[in-house]
Formats: sequence, structure tokens, C-alpha cells
Amino acid sequence: MAKNIIVTGGSGMAGRWVVADLLAQGHQVLNLDRTPLAGSPARTLITDLTDAGQVFNAFASTTVPQDYSGPLAPRPIDAIIHFAAIPRVMIVPDNEVFRINVMSTYNVLDAAAKYGIRKVVLASSETTYGLCFAEQDRVPEYLPLDEDYPVDPMDSYAMSKIINEATAKAFHARTGADIYCLRIGNVIEPSGHAKLVASYADPSLRRRITWSYIDARDLATAARLGVETDGLGFQVMNVAADDVSSNLPTAQLVERFYPGVPLKKQLGEFEGLLSNQKIKRLLGFQPQFGWRSQAG
Repeated sequence: MAKNIIVTGGSGMAGRWVVADLLAQGHQVLNLDRTPLAGSPARTLITDLTDAGQVFNAFASTTVPQDYSGPLAPRPIDAIIHFAAIPRVMIVPDNEVFRINVMSTYNVLDAAAKYGIRKVVLASSETTYGLCFAEQDRVPEYLPLDEDYPVDPMDSYAMSKIINEATAKAFHARTGADIYCLRIGNVIEPSGHAKLVASYADPSLRRRITWSYIDARDLATAARLGVETDGLGFQVMNVAADDVSSNLPTAQLVERFYPGVPLKKQLGEFEGLLSNQKIKRLLGFQPQFGWRSQAG
């Protein structure tokens, strides 16, 4: 059944694939972003998500598409997909990364709770594991990285994502709504697979993300499955491809870059080190666009 869905950050690199996928499945989408989403039938409402008043107003706005077809009166929102964020450190000052990411997420969850919206899918990050933006190289406590890992980052971006997960858990406790936090691996657009493969000449380049990746189309599917799957309460789930983004077998990568790190399971030849087993089990997610089939 078609739903009215608000996507935040739908003009961004990952968000636009989420919007396109939802539209293709017949849903009506309103994009909240600082810049319009060019070439999409979905309408963009320019919104500062750190301003609670703007968020509450936007959540009560019409989701009618850009062609203004049909009635313009607002209809109840069925779900929120919150992808808007400062996407990493070293773009704006660290305190701005933290402020914008934390306050925008609080405002989104607060408005959803007070409007009775029972489904929110949030973009969290693989950086929560504390390896990616650490000030020096760090060694994981174990591999593969799963959702039970004791996350301990030191950077403002990953800290903001951990705060957002805690905020999501608190709002679930308050309302009982389904709130799913997706710890997303390195997002690769379809046109980016060839560049990804070119990086394999130096496998150390992707060490800090444990060679994880996810095609943007698969990420969009994961977000939609979150909207379509009810009754899971509060959940944190990794979103990653099945394999490592390297032409080297996983065992070689671990032995070369993380020798002595305990392994929680026996790994397949090219098995990914950002575990996707939980999202497969809970949402029925199955990645379709691995680099081996896409780079050629």
C-alpha cells in the first residue's frame, strides 16, 4: 500500500537513491533538504532541521509532488527516513558537525513522536566502531564488526551518531514506535565502482573502514525495507555488502593489517568485515549490487 513518507537529506548522494526507490514503489515522498532535488517528481521543502519550529511545520506539510497533482491538503505521514547530516568530519568545525547532527535528529524524533508517526528509519554509520576517523590507527577488539561491538569513537561525527542512536532508543521507550538505526558502510554509487576497483592497488586506503561498502541502490532497498517491516521496536543494524571492497581475500587483509585480532566466526573467502547478518535476519535484506558484478 502506498505511503506518505518524508525523507530528510533526499538531495544528497545517498538520499536521492532512497527517494527514487520509494517513488518507483509507488510511495509519495516529500524531501526535506537545504537544496532542491533536481530532476525528481518529489517536491523539496527547504528546511533547517536544527530549527524545531521548521521541523514541526514541515512534518505537517503536504507531500504532493512537484506537479501539484491531486489535493494539496496535508495528509498524515506514515514514516520518516532521516538521512540528512553533515556527512563526515573535516567539512565544518567539529562542534558544528556534532551540533547539527545531534539537534537535527532530536528534532526529527521529537516531531515524529508528538505527531504520532510510528516509523522512523535513521542513518547511523560504520564510523561508530571508532576506526574510521580516529586520530591514529586503531585495532578493533574483534572482527567482523557487529551490532554488539562496544563502540568507542573519538571523533565528533561518530560521537554524534552514537548520541543519535541513544536518542532513538529513548524515544522508542517513550512512544513504543519502530525506530531503526542503520549503520551504513561506505556508500558507492553505480558510477563509482570503477574508481573503487582502482583503489585496490593500495589496500591500506580502505583499512579504516574495514573494506566495507554498500551500493547506493542496495542502501535504498534497506531503507525501504525498514519502512515496510513493522514491529521490531528499536533496532541498530549494519548495512553493508556481503564482501570486502578488495581483490584480496579477507584472511589476507586481516593477517596483513589486523594481525592477532580475534575472529568471532570463520570467514568466507571474501566475506565482509562489517557484518550484515542482523539486517538480513530482521528485514530480509539481500545485497544485489556487489562490485564484482558492477565494475566491468
